[in-house]
Amino acid sequence: MRIGELARRTGVPERLLRYYEEQGLLRPARRPSGYREYAEADVDTVRRIRSLLAAGLNTATIATVLPCLGEEADHLVPTCPDLVTDLCRERDRITAAITELENSRSLLERVINAAPAEVTLQARNNLSASSR
Repeated sequence: MRIGELARRTGVPERLLRYYEEQGLLRPARRPSGYREYAEADVDTVRRIRSLLAAGLNTATIATVLPCLGEEADHLVPTCPDLVTDLCRERDRITAAITELENSRSLLERVINAAPAEVTLQARNNLSASSR
């Protein structure tokens, strides 16, 4: 199938499909005319890529884990022994980032809550005015 058909079937824009190819995530065949020719399996590959991106993985990480993923009943399943270890590391990295963001938010909350009442009232009025 050509790129337009893959885009239609996956809901992913052609430009993004080309980007996935640049990143080594998709490897379409090339016709003599230079047009990309995608296989039926590429539909599932694009869906896997989208799932992994939604899970917070970057394209470089996806390129390394994608060959070790299968699918069962609409969920991804690791098929290589080292993949679970790598995914656990990535999960731990994301957890650490969330913890750091929560700490930052908590610090901001303390600073905000320390503001005098009249400053808080003025800030709320400013927020209300800017959201109109």
